[in-house]
Amino acid sequence: MMTARSFVRLLGLSALVAVASPMTAVSARDLVVGVEAIDYTPVYGYRDGQFIGAGRSILDAFAAAKGHRLTYKAFPVKRLLAELIHGGIDLKFPDSPDWQAAVRQGHPIAYSGPVIAYIDGTLVRRENAGRGVDAFHSLGIVAGFTPYAWQDRIQAGSVEVKENPGFEQLLRQVQTGRIDGVYVNVAVALTAAETVLGSSDALVYAPDLPHVAESYRLSSGKAPEIVAEFDDWLAKNPKLVAEIIAKAGAERGVR
Repeated sequence: MMTARSFVRLLGLSALVAVASPMTAVSARDLVVGVEAIDYTPVYGYRDGQFIGAGRSILDAFAAAKGHRLTYKAFPVKRLLAELIHGGIDLKFPDSPDWQAAVRQGHPIAYSGPVIAYIDGTLVRRENAGRGVDAFHSLGIVAGFTPYAWQDRIQAGSVEVKENPGFEQLLRQVQTGRIDGVYVNVAVALTAAETVLGSSDALVYAPDLPHVAESYRLSSGKAPEIVAEFDDWLAKNPKLVAEIIAKAGAERGVR
């Protein structure tokens, strides 16, 4: 979790005020939600032209309660942040102030509180679990993602990054030994391993390797009042949100 001091330093006072201001009446409206054009189910995903997963269910429940009409628009991961910064979308999900922090600097962006907890960690073949970081040399990631926990070793040249646009291909590359591991949301990877590889035991999460534990958030540069309204709704509906997350398995491996 970021401290209040680092939050202010990263985003600027204006963004903090946008989140912290007391709730005022917000009129129902049409909102465009920018999402990632990848399949990251059960947490969230874009498949066959539809945004799906626990993230969609939570946002839809919020919108229904407040009368908003949401349109989900998918973008490549690298482009989505630019759409947020330059006002091409009203809201972005998922988001985090830690992602590409340098690019965000100077742009007032309002962030919600935690929505779905996650661990971005490294999955390896079961027989390679526990070997430690010094035995690890090649890391697979979804194209457009940044493996923040591994940055020091990547910059030092001890770990080579292999990008792939498809999550399924990454899992198979680990399974066949073409790469040492894949850096990914643990809940997503464990779920996908069952369908893609036919077994939840084929790959395992290696907690001894670099990882990040955080939460996905909703963000906006254009409509901080909607983010504040969403936070208020989250605080008043913890049971509903928890039920959606549990039913989807969106925090699998986290708790």
